[in-house]
Amino acid sequence: MAEPADLLERLRQEEIQTVDFRFTDLRGRWQRFGFQAASVAERILTEGIMFDGSAVPGWRDVSQSDLMLVPDLASAVRDPFSAQPSLILICDVVEPGSRVGYERCPRATAARAIAHLAASGIADRAMIGLETAFHVFDDVRVEVRMNEAAWRVDAEEGPYNGATRYDLGNAGHRYAPSAPYAVPPADHSSDLRAEIASVLRAAGLVVQQHHHDPAPSQGEINLLASPLAQAADSLQLYKYVVQNVAGSYGKTATFMAKPMAGVAGAGLEIQAALWQRDRPVFAGHGYADLSDQCLHFIGGVLQHAHALNAFANPTTNSYRRLAPGAGAPRHLAYAALNRSAAVRLPFAARPEDKRIELRFPDPLANPYLLLTAVLMAGLDGIANKTDPGEPMDRNLYDLPPEQVDELPTVCRTLQQALDALDRDRAFLTEGEVMADDLIDAYIRLKQDEIDAVERVPHPVEFQLYYSA
Repeated sequence: MAEPADLLERLRQEEIQTVDFRFTDLRGRWQRFGFQAASVAERILTEGIMFDGSAVPGWRDVSQSDLMLVPDLASAVRDPFSAQPSLILICDVVEPGSRVGYERCPRATAARAIAHLAASGIADRAMIGLETAFHVFDDVRVEVRMNEAAWRVDAEEGPYNGATRYDLGNAGHRYAPSAPYAVPPADHSSDLRAEIASVLRAAGLVVQQHHHDPAPSQGEINLLASPLAQAADSLQLYKYVVQNVAGSYGKTATFMAKPMAGVAGAGLEIQAALWQRDRPVFAGHGYADLSDQCLHFIGGVLQHAHALNAFANPTTNSYRRLAPGAGAPRHLAYAALNRSAAVRLPFAARPEDKRIELRFPDPLANPYLLLTAVLMAGLDGIANKTDPGEPMDRNLYDLPPEQVDELPTVCRTLQQALDALDRDRAFLTEGEVMADDLIDAYIRLKQDEIDAVERVPHPVEFQLYYSA
């Protein structure tokens, strides 16, 4: 465990000028307070800093606004993008008097989930690997007024630019969706992804690999498995690095699930495994050499999938990726190797590599709340010995019409997901891991987003109804 004196010495040796105290809000966005390094004393590192919780959407009322940030000293990492030497400290939010984790703090919620897992006796840690996609564009334009609403994204790599005139000429070499693992020059972002991977490695993250994804101007970088809270921290840093490296290349990156029509959206694939000391809990002798506990874990995830959608697919845009025919895994089924199922079981020759892969989430999810919810759903499945049903060892994207309606699917809208979360929340509040207060606040915050979208006419509505 890092000590305050060690961190203060690091500030001195590395001539750090600014210390960034960062925390995550309900939507999953990083917030920050920048302190001059000279004003950071041991007392601040141990006791924390006060801030106005009412300024954070979905948190405290102004009548009781005081909250405290307590930094996790082990999370310290150099900011690769600041003009002056800066150090990032990831913080938990606690109540000022009791120093108990604030019930609406996502990171404190994840800590409660980890403690609940240990108390269950099932496992002492959850290991999480992340495969996260994103889009990189050269130009993004958005306009929303009372009489018009428009968006336009553009990337030189896009096949829609085949006839575009450029000052230096159009070099061609466009990306083709039929070649998702393209090489340069068709892959225009290879160097950018390699730069992202290098920055992530320098920040202490273990990058497994990177590649072009199926959509034009889409990439993916995979992080090796780490304990749950560390994985959530890593995803926050990952997003920060991707967006800032893209900016340094004169480009812009987004984690929207579906920023373009007619092509694959961006997913967040979660590989999860439970361990009890040195024993892989998911290894066994059942289907695909899995344990009963693993199959019951899958059963819990599938049973609570609609409530999980509220955290896994937390935006109105998420459900454009999950629409029928959009190419995302939306059928609530599981199977070995099957990328069309909501839960895939990757090939694993060794017991210690046994894991499940959740394939319907997208990267706008709050990582702390999502990973907590997945863990709690799986533990509920283990506790109740929930049967996941028979595996679906077939292409679920190509089902005959008579079978399409027989298989359950993920939610169709964010509203449906929020309603499901409101009804099916008992598994989340078990052991006081997720407070009802947090769930209610999250639902209200997301309901506001739905209302904001529904108040604005959509261009397709003009196509469908203007002349009706």
